[in-house]
Amino acid sequence: MFKALAKSTRRGRPAERLTVHLSAAMEAARLVARRTGRIAAVSELMPGFWDAVCLADLLHDAGKICDGCQVMLAGGPAWGERHEVLSLGFLPMIADEELRMWVAAGVATHHRPLTNSPRSLAALYGAAPVAEWQTRFDPLDQSTADELATWLYETAAATALPVRPLSADADYVTHAHRELNALLDRWEYGATPEEGLAAVLLQGAVTMADHISSAHGALHMVQPMGPAFAARLEDRIKAKGYSLRPHQQRAAETDGHLLLRSRTGSGKTEASWLWACRQTTTMHAAGQGVPRVFYTLPYLASINANADRTTRELGSTGQVGVAHGRAASYHLANAVCPEDGDTERVTAAHKAVAREAATRLFKETVRITTPYQLLRAALVGPAHSSLLVDAANSVFIMDELHAYDTKRLGYVLAMMGTLERLGGRFAVLSATLPDALAELIEDTLTRPVTRTDDADSHPPSRHRIRTRPHHLTDPAAITEMTARLRRDESVLVIANNIKQAQQLYQQLGPVARTLFGPNAATMLHSRYKRHDRNRLEQHITNRHSVERTRAHDRLPGLVVSTQVLEVSMDVDFDVLFTSAADLEALAQRFGRANRTAARPPADVIVHAAHYTPRQDAPGEWFADGIYPQHPTQAAWRLLTTHDGQPVDENRITEWLNTIYATAWGTAWRKEVLRHRNQFTATFLDFTYPFDSREELTARFDELFDGTEAILNEDRSTYAAALDQANGRAGRLLADDYLIPLPTRALTRAHFDPTLKVHVIEGEYSSEHGLKSVRGSKGTRQTQETT
Repeated sequence: MFKALAKSTRRGRPAERLTVHLSAAMEAARLVARRTGRIAAVSELMPGFWDAVCLADLLHDAGKICDGCQVMLAGGPAWGERHEVLSLGFLPMIADEELRMWVAAGVATHHRPLTNSPRSLAALYGAAPVAEWQTRFDPLDQSTADELATWLYETAAATALPVRPLSADADYVTHAHRELNALLDRWEYGATPEEGLAAVLLQGAVTMADHISSAHGALHMVQPMGPAFAARLEDRIKAKGYSLRPHQQRAAETDGHLLLRSRTGSGKTEASWLWACRQTTTMHAAGQGVPRVFYTLPYLASINANADRTTRELGSTGQVGVAHGRAASYHLANAVCPEDGDTERVTAAHKAVAREAATRLFKETVRITTPYQLLRAALVGPAHSSLLVDAANSVFIMDELHAYDTKRLGYVLAMMGTLERLGGRFAVLSATLPDALAELIEDTLTRPVTRTDDADSHPPSRHRIRTRPHHLTDPAAITEMTARLRRDESVLVIANNIKQAQQLYQQLGPVARTLFGPNAATMLHSRYKRHDRNRLEQHITNRHSVERTRAHDRLPGLVVSTQVLEVSMDVDFDVLFTSAADLEALAQRFGRANRTAARPPADVIVHAAHYTPRQDAPGEWFADGIYPQHPTQAAWRLLTTHDGQPVDENRITEWLNTIYATAWGTAWRKEVLRHRNQFTATFLDFTYPFDSREELTARFDELFDGTEAILNEDRSTYAAALDQANGRAGRLLADDYLIPLPTRALTRAHFDPTLKVHVIEGEYSSEHGLKSVRGSKGTRQTQETT
């Protein structure tokens, strides 16, 4: 029996034989091919694309047959060579030269870049003569290599892959030397756009199958968002005494891209699901595999809430993947109860890590995520190209694109263009979608886009605009908020920055608690420890949920927040007090008051902002340091002309178009296009598909400002949590003590190399969150962001 190893014993797993792993990798490649389907962007250039992927996965680790590698896998000293290079020595079993070149690319690049790095295969082997290779890969047992070559040929031939037997006593090292140099010659002068895209997709498919087989993972091969789900969803709506609304019906009938404007609470999520069901059905029938459905949202809280809702509607756990930086924390929060002890928490942490890992290995066909996870696919290479393959022939629901600044919006649009090229279909949803943004989306996508909205519905007005010339923190505002509390109302106050939210809560919280009890006042912003924020979000949702409105069980009370609450929770308040901001943000805030129109129009009271400069944007001014001055002032002028009037939500788009028709709107469009084109040129140019992208990865990470730290006083409890479980599960338990910070705050933090975490000195409470961070000389900086 062939006993060569592919994997050593690790983490309680037994060693794995080489032939077992190679066979599993090839089978995983066939599953990836079935689920992904025909990728039109590469099929004309490479009709044998999936044959190349399967052959590359079958051959990718064949070089581990070398004695030095086998000794290492058996527990011996490290082997200083790259097994994937020697694997190329088995490629002469592929007669077709063009197919062999593509297979060679997949085999060679499944761990390391081919070029442009000191770690690349070109740097390590490109200049070495064949005689040096013979020394570096010695000893290589000829009979064992021949036995493996026979097995590889028979295994490939049994699945109808185009191979031929290798001659006896083949010189595998010489073959490998020739194949690598041919590969380097092939890509030395770059590739056409079609070739470059095919190359990164090939690399992604090979590495995806390798990772799935190595982890003994599995892929869902059924899309639950299909005709049966659409029928159940419509039946549930009818069971409540309703029928599909016109915009929902139009979405369900749209085949292709969709732009849907629909007010909050109008059922646009259901409309998007119905649209997705149609797309997955027609795409599958057209040979596009089992399309994945990606639902993207801008905030983690809204992602988690949407994942809960989607899971409930699909009626089965385990079908919905959550893909963001804190996905394991989401799964842990859903698995534990406050009364659970350490044993239960450790068990739950291991399960949460396993769920997160399954999603990272692309298990589920429905994912709730952030657009940034899709953007990472642009980094390609061995670490990220699988993301691009997984997104090919997929369905994308992009919710609340208005929430992104010009840079991030431009990047998202650029990625949408590439994903459309890979067979993707997009639905863009928003309650606030100006024509300027709709036109940018249509300009980015090459296929027709259907626009629809709920303008033909005429629901009762939910809100009445009130404007106040003084700031939200002014004594007159405090007096008015107090009066509304004394009227036994549920009061929502949204400030533009954390410092102001904490100031307001300090003044108003005692009033609410005196009137309605100790649990009647809550604050929420982004600078809490994870477990505190989870607790606060749950409390707000329970006390002020829409379901309480429907059950006539409403409770008075106070919530003071920043914009983290804008789109993250299905809550309902009697009155809203808010700082001025851009109209998109204000419309989202309005949607938290009188959400179901169960009452007469609720007051949404907008206060004038203070304008200040920011260090990161010299020459510009921002409302309370957060929102750009020009769109905020334009929204303020518009709202003051409607002071005292009910809001006709069908006119929100008209109001937005007025704002975007200004000189500011023209500049906004130019900025978005500049960033879209910049991201395309920098990240989506695959002229040299197998170059190292380490520099681009660093630049990408800099784009998304933010990090996390623990308080110095939590070091011992953080360390104890790490010790509760091994590996990622222990770190997940310790994550409860992390506080999000902007990257600039790291100047007042130090990195603990033992705990592998940033540590800060700060003033913190579970009720108020982080109030200040002390620098090395004892100076304090309050939290101005959201």
